[in-house]
Amino acid sequence: MEKLKVYADRMSQPSRAVLIFCRFNRIDFEEIKVELFRREHLSPEFTEVNPMQKVPAIVHGTFNLFESHAILIYLASAFPGIADHWYPTDLFKRAKIHSVLDWHHSNLRYGAMNYVINTVIGPAIGRPLNPGAAAEAEKVLFSSLSKLEDFWLNGDGPFLLGASQPSIADLSLVCELMQLEVLDEKERNRILSPYKKVVKWIEDTRSATNPHFEEMHKVLYDAVLKFRATGSA
Repeated sequence: MEKLKVYADRMSQPSRAVLIFCRFNRIDFEEIKVELFRREHLSPEFTEVNPMQKVPAIVHGTFNLFESHAILIYLASAFPGIADHWYPTDLFKRAKIHSVLDWHHSNLRYGAMNYVINTVIGPAIGRPLNPGAAAEAEKVLFSSLSKLEDFWLNGDGPFLLGASQPSIADLSLVCELMQLEVLDEKERNRILSPYKKVVKWIEDTRSATNPHFEEMHKVLYDAVLKFRATGSA
């Protein structure tokens, strides 16, 4: 089969999760950059890959797929040598991971993404800042962080569902929260510091997947410096 192609923008949280997974697990792939700020995801060429016009997307031979959770599940299942902890063969553990991933979209992702867009990133993607939408997103974000702290991280191990090693769910959710890096330090600390387990879990996931975690987040860190230089963060 032809080499895996991953269409991604490293400024995108789900893109980073897929790229880190590929790098960590030594999957041979070609990264094809699709820059969201330049509207490249709306191009006819990319629309052929993903009619939904969102990153990430993959092409593997004649097979193409979009939606990061589906991609991570496919990669963990299709490539040999992937450690079981990423997507366990145990049906009960696998179902629990699915429950986290399903929860993520309408809770943590909704809150974090919309808060960042409506307080910082909006103008860069052609959207005005919206204080009302930011306030609503903040409520969802705090509720989601509480659920993480008190339920999803309420186990014996340092990772989601009490696991001793990270799963695709840990990678997906931590990459989501890393988008809060675009906020100034005081604001980020206001949001995250009350949640001690969450803060430790982010660092544990970073450590477990380095150096690839830092490699894939460098674009985000560089963008933060640009936002701050222009007074956007």
